[in-house]
Amino acid sequence: MDTTLKTPLLTVDVVIRYNGGIVLIERKNPPYGWALPGGFVEVGESLEEAAVREGKEETSLDIRLIEQFHAYSRPDRDPRFHTVSVVFIGDGTGNLKARDDAKKARIFSKENLPEDIAFDHRRILSDYFFYMATGKRPAP
Repeated sequence: MDTTLKTPLLTVDVVIRYNGGIVLIERKNPPYGWALPGGFVEVGESLEEAAVREGKEETSLDIRLIEQFHAYSRPDRDPRFHTVSVVFIGDGTGNLKARDDAKKARIFSKENLPEDIAFDHRRILSDYFFYMATGKRPAP
């Protein structure tokens, strides 16, 4: 009998506000598509540290976190395995340049989001734009 503790993997994503829009990265690795900058929280790292690190690694921007936005935990949100993501809102400064797991990094608005968005990030973006327009957070 396997008694190994199994829990979802913990990740962070960041809605980075930059130059009048938000930054998305095109992923180099599967699952392909455009995504919010983010990744796995490392052992010994806080959620906030992970969000700033992942944002910088993928976009080259310095990130100033504004707030913790919402947690997303649907078991099917990542096709590879069950993850829980804590999403932050932050402001980016510096020169936008794709690095690390990002093939491209670009600025988008609500009106010009790409078709191919990875994971559940279209829902996260929809929740974010609704929150910015109304001040109402997504339902749990």
